[in-house]
Amino acid sequence: MRDIDVRKATLDHLRTSHAHDVSARIVQEMGIWSGTVRIDIAVINGELNGVELKSDKDTLERLPAQAELYSRVFDRMTLVAGTKHIDKAISLIPHWWGVMAASDEAGVTTLSEVRAAAENPAKDAFLMAKLLWKEEAIAALESFGLARGWRSKPVDQIHGRLAECLSLESLGDAVRSALKARPLWLGQSIANM
Repeated sequence: MRDIDVRKATLDHLRTSHAHDVSARIVQEMGIWSGTVRIDIAVINGELNGVELKSDKDTLERLPAQAELYSRVFDRMTLVAGTKHIDKAISLIPHWWGVMAASDEAGVTTLSEVRAAAENPAKDAFLMAKLLWKEEAIAALESFGLARGWRSKPVDQIHGRLAECLSLESLGDAVRSALKARPLWLGQSIANM
């Protein structure tokens, strides 16, 4: 089972499970931490959900570091892993992450839920704000009447102001709205579900 097989099965699953939500977006290889780290798939709707893929051909070497980073930004996380990795992978990720097993059945990759994703108990407001481009962050400040004197500041300071002044809920809403409004993401269209 190849990486592309796990990705295709996961994308098919996500499209089906979010078909009723016309505002949902699926973004592949979404950058976080100013694009220095990429999540395999993000689903942006009423929450920001991340999906990390590990086929049987992958290693789990980077998973602990990925889990630490993704757990600071996403509302929910799901690991989709080949059956070869499931037991070890579960020991490397937080208890609130969901887990799906990818297996090959007669040449077709199928997914089965091992554990449902729960809500992230500890997001980092500053890192959430850093998902926004400078113009988006300024627009968020403006929408809350907080932009006066901040438009020309460095982007990290603008992100800091958002993180300091907004509740996690308001910040999450602003981030998701901006991300869903982007017409292009790394050259890929963000298609409605």
